[in-house]
Amino acid sequence: MPRGRYSLHDPHDHTPVGEEHFQCAPGPSGWRYVSQITAPSGDHAGSVDLTLDELGRPIRLELHAASWQVRGAALEGVTWVRTDPTGTHATEGNVRAHAFTGTSPAFLVATARLLRLTPGSPATRVRLVAFTDPVLAPRTVDQSWALVKSEAHATDNGLLTVDEYQVSALDTGEQHIVHIAGDVVLAAPGIELEDLETPPSVFP
Repeated sequence: MPRGRYSLHDPHDHTPVGEEHFQCAPGPSGWRYVSQITAPSGDHAGSVDLTLDELGRPIRLELHAASWQVRGAALEGVTWVRTDPTGTHATEGNVRAHAFTGTSPAFLVATARLLRLTPGSPATRVRLVAFTDPVLAPRTVDQSWALVKSEAHATDNGLLTVDEYQVSALDTGEQHIVHIAGDVVLAAPGIELEDLETPPSVFP
């Protein structure tokens, strides 16, 4: 069960925005990721709880940030309920999308798991619902993912396969590179892996 810590920063000006302490593991249903997010001050800033089925679809999502809450799942596309800090107003949403995304590294692993790309295959288009900080506002985004290459690197625990993805935002044309090993993001815009206690899990 990998557990560790990501540092999060603004991908444009590199201002620190917090840390995400996580643990994740494959399980009978697919894969689960849980984390606690802290602000640069050290104060608690939110949490992520994401469970995927064996095909990579989100069967349960729970996000907390700034007292806002989102619960969601893959249902007729993706469906979610967003609750305000007072708990008196809840709004439901549904979009014909494939999955969810957001600032947590969990969503990069989840999208890669959903798409199951192979090196050299054509870029694949995916529609996602992004929950943007700090109030978890939903926004539908279209991305293109391509697996550029997979390379095996020798480590103290044996070979570690690192996948390099090129992710393109289809509305702006902006492109960036994401490096993933198993169920851990090694590097991505705004994300750095600072500490990892156990090796990444290998998906079957």
